Amino acid sequence: MLKFPSDEWIKELSKQLNESADYERSAKDWEGDFAFIVEPDEAYPQTAYLYLDLFHGKSPSAGILNSVDEKPAKYTLAAPFSAWRKVIEGKLDPIQGMMTRKLKLQGDMMQIMRYPKAAKEIIACCAKIPTDFDGHHS
Repeated sequence: MLKFPSDEWIKELSKQLNESADYERSAKDWEGDFAFIVEPDEAYPQTAYLYLDLFHGKSPSAGILNSVDEKPAKYTLAAPFSAWRKVIEGKLDPIQGMMTRKLKLQGDMMQIMRYPKAAKEIIACCAKIPTDFDGHHS
């Protein structure tokens, strides 16, 4: 099990994306990296910053950051831990989440909306990661 959020978790997502032919096809023209900010809520007391580089259907690098300033990304997506959990578990569509402001986006929303299939494939890759949301290893 990989703890979310963690360096291991985001690196595993990057690896899954690199191995996904479906993701590669759906995002072959995509350019733009992401910083995901996991905000504290009743289920998770800290703030975490995850970085995911995405370029032409591949993910060249990923990792946990100390702050968003460490690696300024083209897109920043912030949400409480529980909202991220819903996204990862497939219960909240990320594009829907951005439109309803459950996920707060900094960056070009129109650009992201041109790649709904790529967003779906990223979530499909999240689903392949054995994720521990309880903050302690089982």
